[in-house]
Amino acid sequence: MPHLVILYTGQLDAEVNMTTLCRQMADAMLTVQGENGQPVFPTGGTRVLAYPAPHYAVADGGAAGLAAGVYAHNPHGGAGDYAFVYLNLRMGRGRSEAVQQGAGQTLIEVAKAFFAPTMAQRHIGITLQIDVGPEVFDAKHSNLHPLFQKA
Repeated sequence: MPHLVILYTGQLDAEVNMTTLCRQMADAMLTVQGENGQPVFPTGGTRVLAYPAPHYAVADGGAAGLAAGVYAHNPHGGAGDYAFVYLNLRMGRGRSEAVQQGAGQTLIEVAKAFFAPTMAQRHIGITLQIDVGPEVFDAKHSNLHPLFQKA
């Protein structure tokens, strides 16, 4: 672990490249350092997955957006078609609150920068949540980690 799962309203696929966001988030996670200056997240354990929701309901269904009259020029339905992105980072226990907060700030800044052009075209909500153990069961099986071990 850490695993970052991104759930988002499916209409965003026509407007953003979620694979790019996944890569940016993974790269950002690898920059997070602890109080000792060491990376917080292991390279081989860092995973970012994104899933579109083809069916969704956000807020009032677009009534306030249409009444506001902004983003009507968006060919993807920006004024009355709200978008939403939920980012959930799961990390193992043992990291300080300061490190957890720093990881959150790092990731939300990446998300804000990535979605800034989209937010100029439509109404969108972004939520980032970090969850930390305790795990009831935590099994791992991987041949990725040896790729990143120092000799």
